[in-house]
Order: sequence, then structure tokens, then C-alpha cells
Amino acid sequence: MKPFRFRIVCLLLAVSLSAVAQQRAYRHRSDKQTLADRSPTIMPYNRLAKSAGTVLTYGDPRQENHTLDVALLPGGTQAVVEDRYGIAVIDRASQKIVHRWSFRDLPDYKALMSTFSGIEAFVYQNQTYIVWGASEREKGKSGVMVAKWAEGKVGQVDMIPFGPVAPSPLALPNDVAVSFEGDECYLYVVLNGNNQLAKVRFKDRSVVWTVPTGVAPFGVALVNNKLYVSNWGGPRTGGPRPDGPRTGSAQGETAGVPYGEAFINPKTGATRQGTVSVFNPANGQSIKEIEVGLHPNALVVRPDKRALYVANGNSDNISVIDPATDAVTGQIPIGLFASDSTLIGSSPNGLAIDEAGNTLFVANGLDHAVAVVTLGEKPTVAGYIPTEAYPSGMLWTNNTLYVTNLEARGARVANQTPELKKRFPNMPKSAKGAYNAHEQLASLSIIPVPNPAQLATYTKQVKTMNLTFRQQLSKLLPRPNIRPVPVPERTGEPSVFKHVIYIIKENRTYDQVYGDLKQGRGMPSLCIYGDSITPNQHKLALTYSLLDNYHAAGKSSAEGHQWTDAGMVSDYIEKNVRAWFRSYPHRQYDAMVYSQHGFIWNHALDHGKSVRIYGEACFTEFDESLKWADIYQKYLKKEPFDFKNTSTISRVRPILSQDYPGYDDPKINDQLRADAFIREIKHYEQLPGDSLPELMILALPNDHTAGTTPGFPTPRAMVADNDLALGKIMEALTHSRFWESTVVFVTEDDSQGGWDHISSYRTGALVLSPYSKLGRTVRTNYNQISMLRTIELILGLPPMNPIDATALPMFDCFTNKSTATPYTVLPNRIPLDEMNKPLTSLSGPALKFAKLSARNAKEGTDKGDDDQMNRILWFAAKGKLPYPSAYASAVKSDDDDG
Repeated sequence: MKPFRFRIVCLLLAVSLSAVAQQRAYRHRSDKQTLADRSPTIMPYNRLAKSAGTVLTYGDPRQENHTLDVALLPGGTQAVVEDRYGIAVIDRASQKIVHRWSFRDLPDYKALMSTFSGIEAFVYQNQTYIVWGASEREKGKSGVMVAKWAEGKVGQVDMIPFGPVAPSPLALPNDVAVSFEGDECYLYVVLNGNNQLAKVRFKDRSVVWTVPTGVAPFGVALVNNKLYVSNWGGPRTGGPRPDGPRTGSAQGETAGVPYGEAFINPKTGATRQGTVSVFNPANGQSIKEIEVGLHPNALVVRPDKRALYVANGNSDNISVIDPATDAVTGQIPIGLFASDSTLIGSSPNGLAIDEAGNTLFVANGLDHAVAVVTLGEKPTVAGYIPTEAYPSGMLWTNNTLYVTNLEARGARVANQTPELKKRFPNMPKSAKGAYNAHEQLASLSIIPVPNPAQLATYTKQVKTMNLTFRQQLSKLLPRPNIRPVPVPERTGEPSVFKHVIYIIKENRTYDQVYGDLKQGRGMPSLCIYGDSITPNQHKLALTYSLLDNYHAAGKSSAEGHQWTDAGMVSDYIEKNVRAWFRSYPHRQYDAMVYSQHGFIWNHALDHGKSVRIYGEACFTEFDESLKWADIYQKYLKKEPFDFKNTSTISRVRPILSQDYPGYDDPKINDQLRADAFIREIKHYEQLPGDSLPELMILALPNDHTAGTTPGFPTPRAMVADNDLALGKIMEALTHSRFWESTVVFVTEDDSQGGWDHISSYRTGALVLSPYSKLGRTVRTNYNQISMLRTIELILGLPPMNPIDATALPMFDCFTNKSTATPYTVLPNRIPLDEMNKPLTSLSGPALKFAKLSARNAKEGTDKGDDDQMNRILWFAAKGKLPYPSAYASAVKSDDDDG
């Protein structure tokens, strides 16, 4: 039996077990395979991915490729795919890519990328044109790309530019609707950054009018001589309001979203309204604003024009609008877990409809599936079709679906291409499965629409690959008279722990830190922060347990802090991946980023738990004229360092420590953070009873480093600073009266800041408690969501969303026997003030890398070029020893002399 079929059969058998047997399977099941390029693809967040139909995979393997949307070319024999770096044309008969055009083909190419979605093809004056939105990532040009298509190739490519409107730095054109009105052709363009809709006369590219929309307009559709625009972020606080009752009043809480203000949910900080604006195409006059679900994105019109369907990415449903009355006539739940209304996270973000208007197809991003909806008086989900990871845009034609898979198979590009084998002839055979977080191929699924029997089979496959049996197990009620254990099997059963401390570090991979440990599957040659630099992390891993098969779920901190804090990412995050046009939300400051139910802290508060936050979701204001050395000297001399913490999320502010600095500036050393936390622990010890918060979340970021930027410590010194801080925290905790009832979870937010010989997602983690499996290596395949689900079970919390509901808790990290041994911190072996050399003393590659480091550091933590940073870190540790391109980026930049 084939491996995939065998696994599917095994999982299906698990579903048929009795509740008790299911629970045992839940307790002991573990997928011990590493994340590798196999079928099905194992994603690092409790999902498998294997598409129905035919999958076309393409792109430069040295880039992070993402397909976004797809449209039919006039004539019907070909389709055009919008991807992050250009467009690809597919021959429908042969199912092959027959042409590829990239932004790099432009003579004045300057980091242009396609925006979120929206591509159209049409004929005007006997010439075929393709149009889609594109922008630079930073301040610069932004517009609608116009490409001529003739004789099987893209010819002339121009841009219709749109300037930014304050406060937006980018216009960000996205969806485009093409309309022929008399002898003229017009484009209706949503300007996502400007919060506008524009009408453009195609003949001379002139703008006829622009009108304000809601916040972050996404899709546009023309129906019965009216324009409909979906507003991703809902109504503008100063703009038109939806009619009738709404979820929030005009006096409700608002918060910043790049670029502007939106109504938000005060519990979560997320946007609390979504709307569709209606306009007169003749003059742009506003007709109405209709309230729909949260994060409305894709629109599709029924062929008979009697209904407009709106995908609500943060509500897991479809709004049905009657264009005759501009009223919402119904909501269609389409989530795979729709039977549990608390589990929002399927992320519908693409729509297609058949020519008869009988069937609606919905791209459910985080289900890795297309929901098939039978329309009629009572629309129902008939089943699900499996795709690769995160389906987004869709096209239906001739009973065939074309689906762009935004995440495809994830960062699974093996760097052993023929080109690389020539460049690196001594690449070890053990490099099978060497990946980089920002190298992945794009994919398109071509799927014949299944008949009912095939759809039933597909639906079972989707449910199996989404591990729905774990979700069912997560709903089992607590059993009476169950003795406390470290990790309860059911929500509400008792734990031996009363307190959870959750520490989030920054960007390292497993091999970078633990690759020198013979007890784990590391590669010593890739380890640059081994025992001599991180003695405490090594001691803790060997004393408690070494996790050598633990994985981050995202590929950058903007994703990573959503996975660590919320256990999922929203459609907004996925649409921005690798481009980050609107925001890079690693500090939780953009209301459009968050999932409907928010984060682990508000989840715990909602269930009556006490919470304290240290540096996470936090902005720290201080005298920016201070240098790293100034702040460090203040620390050594015990002089006060004045700063102020705040958060854009109102519910965070009362539980945010004002003595613990946030993390977006490498000028602040981790010793300040550790000492602040230890002071609070000692304060709680002086209070009567047990008033230590039940959940404590710490940002401990300096293992990110500032590269070789002059004025900052060397990378190894900053990692040593981070290691010493962790050791001091553990010493204080294990010597406190709370230790017997406390567990500490340590994770990196992502693994983009390095290289690993097994998986681009593999990173370091620690599980530290009196009940840890002492001196053991844990090889169970865990991820960040496993860690979150374990925290929830310990605190008696139900799952937040479908992703953590299907996580495997970290049972294998614990034993039922307590060994509460105090920990003694190991001193740093690298001086914490070992400083980078000034530019005046450098030359050659050292000078180049120092300048690049300074540029990256100026951008702020994790907002610079991470590939450059990785090369800088390697050079700082290894000098001119060749950069490990087999395990990291294959791109050799002009600044790489290694």
C-alpha cells in the first residue's frame, strides 16, 4: 500500500474508534516524520496538503513564490495566473505553462510585486490586454499593470500609476473590474492603501473620478449598473455607515490600521465590522454601505445578476446580497468546522461560480480545500475538494476549477538543483531535505469538478488531512474524579500546574543553536551559537528535555507572532506574505491582522484566568538618542532607564508590565528584561497566598541580534545576553515557592533567521518544569500550535480556533513524577559588551556586511532583509568559510564575498 494511502487509512480508522479509545489514540499518537517534501505535504501547523487533479509547480527556486489569482484569457483556450513576481500563462489543453513574464523583465524594475489578488483579461480594439495590481514594498510606485498579449507572449507592459493619498504611503491597487460603456472601455480599480475606488478611461489611461470607500477596499464587481466594493477593514470612522443595527456604534472603539482608523473589538483589537460599499459608476456617487461579515474580500456575481456573493475571511461565511434591494438576504457558513461556531479559521478568500449559477466554489485557505456550495433556496455545503496549501484565487470554466495555492507546499524547495550541485560539488549526501524559509515554488491546481461520489471521497480526504478527529476529541467533556497530571487529556480536567510562563524568542533555527548536541539530530558544522555562547540553553535542554523535531509555523516574525500568540493567521496575513505592503505586524499593531477570537491572553481572560504580559504586543518609548552602550552602562551602574510601554490593544494595557521593555529596538539588553521579571516574581512571593498570574507571556528578543552594526555588540554577544537572561529567569523561578506548580515554555517566533539541514521550519524550543522528562531527547513532531494547545489544556481553556483544536499536545515532554531541582545559572562566556568594530577599522566583506547590518538595524527588529542578515551572521561567526547555501539561500548577492 502506498505511504499516503496507508496514513489516510490509519487516520480514518482513528475516527471510528470509541470515545475512550480515541482519547488513548490522542494521547499517544505522534507523527514522528520530519517535515519533508513528500506526499502528502506535512505542514507545520496540524494540516496535511495533497491536491486533487493536476498540480502545476513553477517559479525560481531561489525565491519565495506565491500564486494569487487566475483569469481566463479571451478565446478560452488559455488562463493567466497572477503570482507575486509576475504572470504565467497556462494552456488548458496540455495543462502546461506556455509563457512566463516577470517584473524583472522590466527595464526599470525596482522591487515591484503583485498585490493581493485581482487579474482580468479582455479585448479592446482587437488587442488582448491583461491587467492586475502591483506595487513596490516601500514608498514608491504603485499602479495597475497593463500587458499586451499577442502571438503567445507578453509584449509591451506599462503601468497606470496611482499616487498615495495621505496618510497612506502607497495607493496599492488591487482588484480591477473591466466595463465597456458605449464605445469606451473603463477600468474600475480599488486602491487598497488610499481607501478609494477609481474609474479609469482605458483609451488614454486618464482617471475619470476617485471616491472614498471603506477601510482597505479589496474586491470590486459591477452588477446591474452598480459598483460593489468589499471593504476588508470595514467602514471608515469618518465615512458612511451601514444602515440598520450594527455590531458597534459610531461611538465605538477605534484603532489604527495602515492607513487610517477602523472600528475594533475592544476585547481582541481586531476589526469588528466588514462592509460592501455601493456606488453609481457614472459619477462615483455613494448609494449605500452594506454590513456583511468580517474581512470581506472576494466577490462573485451570479450569472443571472440576481445575487452577489461576498467571502468573509474572518467570519467563515459567505454573505448573499440581492442587487435589486442591496440587502443581505442570507449567510452561508462554509467552514470545515462550522458545526462549532467558536472555531473560526477556515479563511474563505476566493470565489468562483458555474455558468448556470447552481454551484458556488469557495477557497477555504486554512482548510487547504475548496468548499462546494449547492445554491438554491437553502444553500448548503455539498462537500470539499482538497488543494495544496492555502487556496486563494479561483476560476471555473468548462466544468474545471483552476485554483491558485498561495502557500503551495510551503518552504519545501530542496536546494540541490543541478545548478547548485555544480556550484557546490562537495555538498554532503546528508543534505537531503535542506530548505530555506524564503524559498518555495508556486503552484496551481487544475481540478475537474467532481461528481457526487467523487466529492464524498474528497470530503473524507479533506477531513482526514485537517485532523478533524482531534477536534472531536477536544470537545470531550471532563471526566469526574480524575487525578491532576501535567497535561490533562480533556479541557477542564485538573493539571498539577497552576502557572504557565510562555517565553517568545526571535528567529533562530535548531541547527544554529543546538546543532552541536550529539543527543539530537543536529549538524555541528551549521552551529554558530553552540555551548560556548548559549551554555544555559544547552544545560536546560540536556537537564530537562531536548526537542529536536519542533517546528515554527510561519516564515517570518510578522507571521510568527500570530502563530505564537493566536495559533493561526488571518487572510490578511496570508495575502501580505513576502510583500508586507501595508504592515509588518510582528508587534501586534494592526487591527486588520488579528483573527476574530484574538489571542491567547484575551482567551485566558475570557475564561477567568489572570494574565500578565512582558514586552509582547508592546511599544516602548524612550530617549532614542541613547545608544546601546549608554543603556548598558545605566544597567551596570543601576541607574534608572526611563521608558514607557503601551499597546494598541486596549485589553493588553492593564496587564502589560511597565517595568519590562518591549522588543523592537536592539539597543535594549535582555538583562534589563530578566531583572524586571525577577523583581516581579520576588514581589509576588512577598504577597500572601498564591497571587502569581496563571499565564505570563514574555518577549525575550535579543537572540535576533543587530548583525555587525557598529555601536552594537557582536552577534554572539547578543545571543549570549539572551541566553544569560533566560538562565537567570530559570534560576529565579526554580528557587521560588511557585516552582512546584509552574511550567515554562520557550519558543522562537519563527526560524527565518538561519539555516537547518532537516527543515526550514525547525527551530529551538524548551519545556521546563518539575515534571519534565529529565535528560531525554523528545523526537515527537511538535510545533508552536502544539505548545499553545498544551498551555490551554493546563489552564483549562478550550481551543481558540480550528488550528489549535487539531494540535497534538506535548504529552511526551512530561512525566507524572515531580523532580523539582533548583537551577543554577551559568555565567556568560562571551562578554556582553563585546562590540562590533567601527566602519573606519573595516575593509572588504567586513565593511560591506557592517554597512548592510546598519541598514537592516535601522529598519527595526526583523524588518530588514533576512537573507542578508543570515549571511552577516555566518560571516561574523565563520569569517570567509563559504556560506552554507545548500542549507540557506541559494542566491549569491553582490555583497556576499563568502
